[in-house]
Amino acid sequence: MITNKKIWLIGAGSGIGRELALKLASAGNSVVISGRGIDSLNGVVAEHQSREPQTPNGKLVPYVCDVTNDEQTAAAAIEVSAMIGALDMLVFCAGRCEYVDNAELSTDLFRRVYDVNVFGMVNAVAAVLPAMKSSHNTERPQVVGVASLSAVVGLPRAEAYGSSKAAAIYFLEALRLDLARFKVDVTVVNPGFVETPMTASNDFPMPFLMQVDEAAECIIRGVAKRKRKVNFPLRLTLTLKLASMFPALWFGVIGPRLARREG
Repeated sequence: MITNKKIWLIGAGSGIGRELALKLASAGNSVVISGRGIDSLNGVVAEHQSREPQTPNGKLVPYVCDVTNDEQTAAAAIEVSAMIGALDMLVFCAGRCEYVDNAELSTDLFRRVYDVNVFGMVNAVAAVLPAMKSSHNTERPQVVGVASLSAVVGLPRAEAYGSSKAAAIYFLEALRLDLARFKVDVTVVNPGFVETPMTASNDFPMPFLMQVDEAAECIIRGVAKRKRKVNFPLRLTLTLKLASMFPALWFGVIGPRLARREG
């Protein structure tokens, strides 16, 4: 259980971030929710108020922020702390997914994906770390970054998305080592396929598809235990790890059969 925390949740307008925001506020946390659109953020606040009109202490505060803008993100961290006090937790759940068709690579596509999934995460973490490293909170501050199981092994059409998530994972795990002496914890979250607006446009089979409510519960349980990694669902995690252990089989036989053939 996560309760009575001051949390900045980025990427809360839809999908997993939205559900996390609702659950965290219902549990009595003070949560500033950020995204690029005020209408979607206000919608999350309205839903919380209709679900939990009597929730003690818990609240959602909308704050528009584009994490691809360095200066805006740095300023946002200061304002967020002014709103709710010194942060106990940053949850970075913003994400962008674009697929590569027919192995036609576009640097513009890669930049769009990396701007959110990698540089956006770096911006957000960099903005909160100075205060977290000097925190006098009773519990250790925590950085939570949502990556993806797609980074476990190469997947067709996921050159941009999967590699951006692999970069995010490496960033967070390296950061964990450097933050140990500052007593700041880092949790990497790797979901599989979750039914969200982002996956709604996927035109391929999504094995072990999870509902967003179930995914949010998995994340909250893992974050509350301060796990270094939260991977789910288990069946997909094991399948992809097995594939990574037998690269000749995956890249020589199974993976090519999954690749789309066009033209």
